[in-house]
Amino acid sequence: MSIQSWTWITVGLTFAGYLYIGYRSRVSNTRGFYVAGHGVSALANGAATAADWMSAASFISMAGLISFMGFDGTVYLMGWTGGYVLLALLLAPYLRKFGRYTVPDFVAERYYSNGARVVAAICALFVSLTYVAGQMGGVGVAFSRFLEVRFEVGVAIGMVIVAFFAVLGGMKGITYTQVAQYCVLIFAYTVPAIAIALLLTGNPVPQLAIAEILPKLDQIQLDLGLTAYSNPFTNLSQLNVFAVALCLMAGTAGLPHVIVRFYTTRSVRDARWSAFYALLFIAILYTTAPAIAMFAKYFILNQYQELGAGITASSWVQNWAPTGLINFPDGGPQTASELLGGINRDIIVLATPEIANLSAFVVALVAAGGLAAALSTASGLLLVISSALAHDIYGEIINPTATDRNKLIVGRSMILVAVVLAGLLGIFPLGFVAEVVAFAFGLAAASFFPVIVMGIFWKRANKQGAIAGMSVGLGFTFIMIVLMRAQNVLGLDHAIVESFMGISAQGIGIIGMLLNFVVTAVVSLVTPPPPDHVQEMIEGLRSTE
Repeated sequence: MSIQSWTWITVGLTFAGYLYIGYRSRVSNTRGFYVAGHGVSALANGAATAADWMSAASFISMAGLISFMGFDGTVYLMGWTGGYVLLALLLAPYLRKFGRYTVPDFVAERYYSNGARVVAAICALFVSLTYVAGQMGGVGVAFSRFLEVRFEVGVAIGMVIVAFFAVLGGMKGITYTQVAQYCVLIFAYTVPAIAIALLLTGNPVPQLAIAEILPKLDQIQLDLGLTAYSNPFTNLSQLNVFAVALCLMAGTAGLPHVIVRFYTTRSVRDARWSAFYALLFIAILYTTAPAIAMFAKYFILNQYQELGAGITASSWVQNWAPTGLINFPDGGPQTASELLGGINRDIIVLATPEIANLSAFVVALVAAGGLAAALSTASGLLLVISSALAHDIYGEIINPTATDRNKLIVGRSMILVAVVLAGLLGIFPLGFVAEVVAFAFGLAAASFFPVIVMGIFWKRANKQGAIAGMSVGLGFTFIMIVLMRAQNVLGLDHAIVESFMGISAQGIGIIGMLLNFVVTAVVSLVTPPPPDHVQEMIEGLRSTE
């Protein structure tokens, strides 16, 4: 059978499974809708968290960035993995002990202010909408190639699927759908990696095959006039590597759609264990990504050495060219730099099975895995957007006396609104999938991370400090990203600001985070301390009893 036939089968079966799980997990109250009734086991929550965490950026785009950036691309591995460790050890147990529905819930109660809740809800909307744009972009990439539909149509299909199980089941439906999606995406990611490792080295363990491929890849790049793959700081300066890694770490620990997963467990102990399981499940993919990156680069450059500009006649190039994600000059690429410059980073993982000439079934399996990764994260983000609007704004401020049924209706309606916004942002992206997601991490680092950390570990932090800190951190970071990405955001032909103190758009959130910490601390110290009952609540939150 053809690749397209296998893709229709694999995607059709997996999507049918997601829809069935969503239907069986439908809920009738807000507790089930927002936190799955606090009834998810540690193992299931670990798998769901891993799927929620490993978005289209991790599955589709991360290996592509590592493939093209070489050593410097590992900043995404370091930042995202380190950030999850930070979240699991530093924040997750305390947030679960707090036991509410959303991050703005924590901010509102800890900082005893509905004003703080509104600011936190706005921050959640900025972060989640930016993040979900990357996911819908990934859906469009996969559909446009493998089902041979227009990019916009692919995004629309993804919107309908996510809306179905998110609207019906809320967090409960999303959780158990994500467990299934983790199984699909990890199987789809590791199978081709094992097959290629065997093909190239005879070793079925991709992580070990790296040792044999890396010296060969270094030599090929040198032969083609490129810098060695393993050379550090050729694409990013040392300052940017540090800033981006730290920004991704802090952003991870402040992501509302990941934090809310720890509210769904049965106990604080289960929250700790689910963090362990999630990190284990994440590590399987994250240790495989560098191998996929190297395998893809090795195949592409090898083919270019043999065929030169004639690489445009290769079957995988012909298959991907109609999507617009491969764009070579007339006559084909004349240099290795032209070759690499004409390939969109987001296609690397999805195209690697074709580049390596694996079977049509494996190609289709990878497509299903990429869609699972994008949809699992998109669903979690849509719930955050819904909860910010329906629970934190409508249910707590506009109409606090609303019945549970009314809150549920508004929550489901807001998911539909969020789906439309996400689709539009996916169709008009701000950059590569992983780049767009990196911007979301910067916004999370600059807004949520400081007020959560200080809210748990510094009793003197007050509502005036939190509101000022979040506003300054988010405002600065958002404005700088817009100025640095003016080509995509404002339609200009150049950036208004190239960098800030040498730091690029992907790492600028670290400056916003530092501003947030400083502003929150200074304003808190010059204004009245929190009430006694709030300080006692924080002592109880940190207590191990």
